[in-house]
Amino acid sequence: MKIDVKAYLKVNGLTIYEVAKRSGYGYTTLHKSFNKSQSSATPINIRDLDALAQAQHQAMWEVLKELETHYMD
Repeated sequence: MKIDVKAYLKVNGLTIYEVAKRSGYGYTTLHKSFNKSQSSATPINIRDLDALAQAQHQAMWEVLKELETHYMD
């Protein structure tokens, strides 16, 4: 299964630039990660999850739960 990170960003009114700015992670790093092909072994990494959580002032488990519930392909 794969996680549709781009759909998650769109629904939550976020851009990769905003996530990078709010989380402190580099834009290029997040851009490459959010746009890469996902394998079934590594659909999303901890850094990406942390960046999304920080950008929205949430805990990582909250973001992960939403991704798993609504954004799995």
